[in-house]
Amino acid sequence: MGPLSFLRSYEATMPNLFEEFRAVVGALTGAHVPYALCGGIAMSIHAHPRATVDIDFLAPPDAVTEIADALVPLGFVRRERAPTRLAEREVVMHQLTKIVPDDPEVLVLDVIEVRPGATARAWETRISAEWEGHPVTVVSRDGLIGLKRLRGSPQDIADITLLEGQA
Repeated sequence: MGPLSFLRSYEATMPNLFEEFRAVVGALTGAHVPYALCGGIAMSIHAHPRATVDIDFLAPPDAVTEIADALVPLGFVRRERAPTRLAEREVVMHQLTKIVPDDPEVLVLDVIEVRPGATARAWETRISAEWEGHPVTVVSRDGLIGLKRLRGSPQDIADITLLEGQA
């Protein structure tokens, strides 16, 4: 089983994350939109599979609208009036959501803008990985560590420890 095999067995009351992720990557690749996978799914590629409830990407600021437009046919919409700013405004995050009829959960897709600092370093060191026979762009291990340091949640700290232990 590959590093993303956990997505196939993801069982929750939300859309099937494996199918959604496959469709999203296909749409972005087909539209030639630049992106790099980050967050929980990237953690699964670099270390070990772990549960996650959303999809996270890193992208240049001018690609955010392209990403949103490419995902409209899949049912994702951008409802925000302004992006969320985190980590003392170093992180600018846009949120797309998908509402599934008859399902109380909403699928969230976050797009973090590439800006000077940790996000730019993560973008500059992104790599190509293979998933389901298709190339997927993902932040490097060091890039993922840098992004997780920005947020610094208990889960991020645990992820950093694991990533550094496997380096």
